[in-house]
Amino acid sequence: MNILSNLLSQPAQSSRTKKRRGIEIKSPREIEIMRQSAKIVATVLKEISELVQPGMTTADLDAHAEKRIREMGATPSFKGYHGFPASICSSINNEVVHGIPSPKKVIRTGDVLKVDTGAYQQGFHGDSCITIAVGEVTPEAAKLIRVAEEALYKGIEQVKAGNYLIDLAGAIQDHVEVNGFSIVEDFTGHGVGRNLHEEPSVFNFRTREMPNVKLRAGMTLAIEPIVNAGSKFSRTLSDRWTAVTVDNSLSAQFEHTVLVTNDGYEILTDRSKV
Repeated sequence: MNILSNLLSQPAQSSRTKKRRGIEIKSPREIEIMRQSAKIVATVLKEISELVQPGMTTADLDAHAEKRIREMGATPSFKGYHGFPASICSSINNEVVHGIPSPKKVIRTGDVLKVDTGAYQQGFHGDSCITIAVGEVTPEAAKLIRVAEEALYKGIEQVKAGNYLIDLAGAIQDHVEVNGFSIVEDFTGHGVGRNLHEEPSVFNFRTREMPNVKLRAGMTLAIEPIVNAGSKFSRTLSDRWTAVTVDNSLSAQFEHTVLVTNDGYEILTDRSKV
């Protein structure tokens, strides 16, 4: 099992900051900065969801994201991160994660389009992903997208100081599997803050490899279930970034940056608030 098989998905050190050991608890000042970084991400993803249409390319979306992130006073978290060449990951249909935007990749009616992006400002990152049904999609694709988004919120509902990471992992896994789909196990969520990827790994399924982390107020987590219509297994293409399903089945992903509070959670990348 290759949990952290790609540098963009693992809890890796950002080149912008020194490595800090352990799980960081953010101060009120740091949380407020993260709210701003996350708001930029939410704004960009909301704009992309509204402007995408058949005939556009994934490079068009990437150009819009970079322009808007910089206009709002931030820098793209992904661009240059371990050599990734773009400001968004754009993954279509059977592409699971880390699709590289290209002027040759044309978006078509019926596509299941994943757009993942991050913004860095005043020393902190925000990170989020959405899946977009482009035009009219098949009933299976529509269900897959719906279940993937529901699974994210099933996990978020378990976020509260005193609960454990396994609580949200189990809630996500159960919802996905009862609906007949599979959870991708090659990639996990992660802590987010000073670094784009921090401790802890945030699993979307039950496993003995999961750290037994008790949630504390002030933790900030990127929760991101990835759901396949068929096999849970993926493989990475020769570009060394794009992961695809091994059986060519569709894949969907949703992600939010979430703050743990004493009595629950706050979704920092909430698109309904921008």
